[in-house]
Amino acid sequence: MKVLKFGGTSVANAKNIALVKNIVANSKATKNIVVVSALGGVTDLLLNTATLASAQDNTYKNSLKEIEERHLNTIKELIPVLQQSKVLSKVKSELNTLETLLEGAYLIGEITPKLSDKIVSYGELLSSYIISEYFIAEKLNCSYKDSREVIKTNSNFGKAIVDFKVTNTNCKEFFTAVPEQIIVMAGFIASSISGDSTTLGRGGSDYTAAIIASAIDAELLEIWTDVSGMYTANPRIVKQAMPIPHISYEEAMELSHFGAKVLYPPTIQPVLAKGISIVIKNTFDAENEGTLITKNKNEQGKTVRGISHVEHIALLSLEGPGMVGIPGISKRFFEVLSQANISVVLITQASSEHSICVGVSDNDALKAVEIVNEAFEYEISLGKIKPVIAEQDLAIIALVGDNMKRHQGLSGKMFSTLGKNNVNIRAIAQGASERNISAVIVKDDVKKALNTLHEEFFEDNTKQLNLFVMGVGNVGTKFLNQIQQQRKFLKENLKLNIRVIGVSNSRTMVFDEDGINLKSWDEKLKGGEKADKQKFFENIQKLNYRNSIFVDNTASAAVSETYASYLKNSISVVTCNKIACSSEYNNYKHLKDLARQYNAPFLFETNVGAGLPIIDTLKNLIASGDKILKIQAVLSGSLNFLFNNFNDQSTFHDIVKQAQEQGYTEPDPKIDLSGIDVMRKILILARESGNKIDIEEIANKPFLPEESLATTNNEDFFASLIKHEAGFQKMYKEANDTGSKLKYVAQYENGKASVGLQHIPKGHDFYNLEGSDNIVLFYTERYPNQPMIIKGAGAGADVTASGIFADIIRIGNF
Repeated sequence: MKVLKFGGTSVANAKNIALVKNIVANSKATKNIVVVSALGGVTDLLLNTATLASAQDNTYKNSLKEIEERHLNTIKELIPVLQQSKVLSKVKSELNTLETLLEGAYLIGEITPKLSDKIVSYGELLSSYIISEYFIAEKLNCSYKDSREVIKTNSNFGKAIVDFKVTNTNCKEFFTAVPEQIIVMAGFIASSISGDSTTLGRGGSDYTAAIIASAIDAELLEIWTDVSGMYTANPRIVKQAMPIPHISYEEAMELSHFGAKVLYPPTIQPVLAKGISIVIKNTFDAENEGTLITKNKNEQGKTVRGISHVEHIALLSLEGPGMVGIPGISKRFFEVLSQANISVVLITQASSEHSICVGVSDNDALKAVEIVNEAFEYEISLGKIKPVIAEQDLAIIALVGDNMKRHQGLSGKMFSTLGKNNVNIRAIAQGASERNISAVIVKDDVKKALNTLHEEFFEDNTKQLNLFVMGVGNVGTKFLNQIQQQRKFLKENLKLNIRVIGVSNSRTMVFDEDGINLKSWDEKLKGGEKADKQKFFENIQKLNYRNSIFVDNTASAAVSETYASYLKNSISVVTCNKIACSSEYNNYKHLKDLARQYNAPFLFETNVGAGLPIIDTLKNLIASGDKILKIQAVLSGSLNFLFNNFNDQSTFHDIVKQAQEQGYTEPDPKIDLSGIDVMRKILILARESGNKIDIEEIANKPFLPEESLATTNNEDFFASLIKHEAGFQKMYKEANDTGSKLKYVAQYENGKASVGLQHIPKGHDFYNLEGSDNIVLFYTERYPNQPMIIKGAGAGADVTASGIFADIIRIGNF
């Protein structure tokens, strides 16, 4: 004999019920007991209708009408016209009785637990009868049995306790004698010894099936639902969740207790003692093997088998100096909750006995606070115990696995992983069996926490990075193209899965929770909403993704002012925007401190030398104990391009124009030519060397005429360059006459920094610097005479984008 249970989604409508019929008809068992839930959504509809009626809200009749239409339409779709009369008559009769019960609740203006059980039982009663008649109409050897006749309970309405002695006897007698091969029964419902309808709690249809399976020593219990078994995490929240083919009873119980909704937690108990296997299957993918639950242990030796969660949790903390060493405090605390029928789902107690913390349902929180404070009123009045306050909108996440106790460091790995992603843990509980490690977190962090833990424990060390990119001009476009090109390589070779979730330019912004298609991001951005820096940040906060990185490809001071907000929320920042790191020293230090405090990398390699590893090399020198004595550098690719191409055969105006058109300068070329850009770069290098310095302390001898520096737009600026061409030619001639080249040099030594145009003679490291290349000489205690030299392309959208990309990869490897 085999027991098959079909949940609400499996019997939600006529189409689904037809699938159920095919599954049952193909069963090879000698006898099949089919336990069904109410039509999908009907139980909630019945409860809502009863609530409206008891509130004397006349609209309950509309809900009742909807319930009636659902069942009558299902009959008409499933059963041939000539056989409908009997079924319709029976169902209408039952619906009339239901209407009478609801009218009673409406007239007296209340609903008792006993009446509620009677009302809600109609969901399963109607569905099971309709399905049995459909099977008969389809020529299956089938009969119907009212579950209330065999499953007996006490009178604890709402969640009745089964009388197994009576129930087991009833089941054995009935199923041994019944001649039909298929018996359809209602799940969830039973009756008290006195004959009143009772229910077994939400999810009780699974329990019904397990009770019957245990009573008749069934060969197998099949739970048919809308997913293909149990998964390593909720697949609706964790897209990478994987099915678990085989799991132990104990692991399944832990996962179901903590929110794995494919299985009602008490289901396992009746079959566990008998060693009856359970298989969880998908009604809509019947060929899928699903999950087998048996006594067999985890033969593959895996530690964590699943990650689960339960929402709508509140924490109650009983604490105070009057608890220490006083016997009976815990007893009184739990006793008062028990007497109020409040279930405790998590317990944690400090070894000092100074506090006890418990998790209860959000729905019970206010009641729990009231009764506990009343019970300890005397101690509270003396100040020995603090009044209990409920902390709500929380959730419990749990790692589950039989073999967890054999592996050290799992708790540390779990909490470290959550901490890195700014998931604050409110309470921790771990049983002595070490089969479960539970943590209470804020409900809004559940998605991030589950995905983060799943990535850590199940995804072959693949790390997902979620990028939010602001600025998609020259550099930003190249950056997105590079990600698109390298995504497959990074996933296969570096185990990094990079997704771009948000993109913004100065006009519009767009988000896609599943990742923006980088082949068509520009088209999607055109149809995006109006750009707003604050809203962009708020959207990132709301999405609350793990490993979130804000990428700033702008040159905007306003955007740089938002970095602190990102870092405080453990959102990493990668930027080619030099304004933040060259701003007031206290702001620079504040951002660095926030990055350390919130474990959110703040990387800006491209601030100096575009894609060259200048800052990273400097950091490594300092971290390894070296000390910077002097820095000499040509740090402006645009200025190096200008002075490498400017001569007596060209005009300075034309060379500057060419540099701007080729992307070597900022959109406003005066930023480069005024020296401010180089000042920012040497300032950043001085600061990264460990020195406190501000930009006002850097000496700058400009080579541009005062008139050019005073212009306020590009048109006037370029006009001024034409006007002063003679001065630029003189500058060139003076250097050329001495066999030197013009180079714009930055220097830092003995706490002083300077930038300016210099004549560089032959033989100097700077003399043969070509094109737009940069060069940096680090003179250190380890390199006092022959400096460490870093040289290469220091300007251009491609190399800048690659430098940003390199910072992203650094974060991925943290």
